[in-house]
Amino acid sequence: MSYNLHENMVISLIKFIVIILLSLITLTQTYIVYADNESKGSNIDNKEIEKAVFAGGCFWCMQNPYDELKGVVSTAVGYTGGNKDNPTYEEVCSGNTGHAEAIEVLYDPLQISYTELLNVFWRNIDPTTLNRQFADAGTQYRTAIFYHNEEQKQSAESSKREMEQSGIHDDSIVTEITPASTFYKAEDYHQKYYEKCPLKYKMYKSGSGREQYLEDMWGN
Repeated sequence: MSYNLHENMVISLIKFIVIILLSLITLTQTYIVYADNESKGSNIDNKEIEKAVFAGGCFWCMQNPYDELKGVVSTAVGYTGGNKDNPTYEEVCSGNTGHAEAIEVLYDPLQISYTELLNVFWRNIDPTTLNRQFADAGTQYRTAIFYHNEEQKQSAESSKREMEQSGIHDDSIVTEITPASTFYKAEDYHQKYYEKCPLKYKMYKSGSGREQYLEDMWGN
């Protein structure tokens, strides 16, 4: 066998190996993308995802209870029910925009019902104080259920009646049930505050009186 023929065979073999390797890399990348899409598919493709919005005083304390629930796709804290577009935290805190601090919950109704979300809401607030939640006073800290359709409205009204008739609270329930309006997501540092600043969050929840109230009322 001549030297040139041997050299050509080696080059051809190298080319063949390179082609095989490139094909394997492409197949691997395709599989990774497919697997990733499959794992996220239930959230991306599910057209049944619905939205719920609740105001329960300081929104820091309302996010953790919903984040723990199976069937909740995502949560965000923000401002709603006011008269100013894209309000800032400082503007809402002034009490002049009409907004309430609130939480927006995206959920899969095949895994968790709106009624279950309402039950979590009632067990994390004091529904008997007007324009106030614990140490925080002002209309921005009012409790409210913002419904998106007639079904949510009826469920909210029914759950409020049940709470009133339960005798759990000595005083009247003043929580609003009102149509949903534009929800403005709050600044990033407010999102999942309980994770970003756990010590400050615990100190606030305890110091505000919310933690003790919930413990006395529900044992949680």
